[in-house]
Amino acid sequence: MKKQEIFNGRVISLAIEEHELPDGRRADFEIVHHAGGAAVLPILDDGRVLLIRQYRPAGGGMIWEIPAGRLEGGEAPETCIHRELQEEVGYRADRIERLGEMLTAVGFCDEVVHLFVARDLTLVPAAPEPDEYIEAVPMPLAEALRLLRAGEIPDGKTQLALLLHLQNQP
Repeated sequence: MKKQEIFNGRVISLAIEEHELPDGRRADFEIVHHAGGAAVLPILDDGRVLLIRQYRPAGGGMIWEIPAGRLEGGEAPETCIHRELQEEVGYRADRIERLGEMLTAVGFCDEVVHLFVARDLTLVPAAPEPDEYIEAVPMPLAEALRLLRAGEIPDGKTQLALLLHLQNQP
């Protein structure tokens, strides 16, 4: 495989790579490489879900989503979840459950986001990164699903986590 690196940054790298197609032809693909991430749907003791509104310049402003972060240097997704819960919303989880995983933009990016639910939460001091602006908003699951149906949650990982969580409800 031929690979020409175009860009190598803190969060992503971009390369033009030649790959063999299933029929034997060869083609060049622009591929964004990303270490992957983990995202979590926090469930409060009273059953409400905790969504966040986070400032996302690439998304055009304040976006509804769930806490998430980039995997750091071979970090396990569960470790990332615990870190991001504390940093972004100020909670520690005694129990996390795997929901699944997703490819974020399979046409050009290899990023995989691991999805979880967090329960048995304890309030701890939040510690957002210097470039983060986050508002934590607890709400009934029904309200989060209303926002989803109304098209007000454009974030794919949040959409999928809510639907997978709903599917697992009794």
